[in-house]
Amino acid sequence: MKNNVAIKVKNVGMRFNLSQDRVDNLKEYMIRFLKRDLHFNEFWALREINFEVKKGERLGVLGLNGSGKSTLLKIVSGVLKPTTGYVQTKGKLAPLLELGAGFSQEYTGRENIYLYGAVLGYSKEFLDEKFDEIVDFSELGEFIDVPIKNYSSGMKSRLGFSIATVVEPEILILDEVLSVGDKKFRRKSEKKIMDMFDKGVTVLFVSHSLEQVQRICDRAIILDGGHLVAKGPVDKVARIYKNMTE
Repeated sequence: MKNNVAIKVKNVGMRFNLSQDRVDNLKEYMIRFLKRDLHFNEFWALREINFEVKKGERLGVLGLNGSGKSTLLKIVSGVLKPTTGYVQTKGKLAPLLELGAGFSQEYTGRENIYLYGAVLGYSKEFLDEKFDEIVDFSELGEFIDVPIKNYSSGMKSRLGFSIATVVEPEILILDEVLSVGDKKFRRKSEKKIMDMFDKGVTVLFVSHSLEQVQRICDRAIILDGGHLVAKGPVDKVARIYKNMTE
């Protein structure tokens, strides 16, 4: 991979096997699996995806629901392994996907900082050092010692965002995370992301807001039915996307 490239996606395809049959429990599934009595339909969420993101570039990913955007980000982040092709990344990567998905509902916010932080690869020593910063940014205050199951969805997202962005990554993967929390917190979270941009971080960004993509990104791609149908400067791609969605 070239030295000036942070992300390389080469011939990436992602296939899922969708069951044709209803299976009510795990025991029935295992019996039918062993008997080879399960039938699947193939579904390709992505096919032959190719692009590169240079260091310091901010690439927006546009597409309607079901186009493969989130699947692509999970593959780049290492959450999913592609069926075909490969992804190469160069630099410390921070994925902001499905914020708080790794939380334990029975644990307090304090305990989940260490649990979720460990999932993201942070050491206990690092989390000890950054603990007050995480709590202050999340604005949870005394709720930090309340079990997560008593949090609103906005509170969970704020805590997840605060944990995930406490590092200074070289590559940032964003999936609709700038819509978390109330209006005040959205402004605050966007400012934090923009501060990271000013430090030259490479960005792969999914948003349903075309305006947001144009404001944040310098290049963009469009996915349609799992295929990459356009790529280039953000304003040019935005015009193509507008024509597709009008």
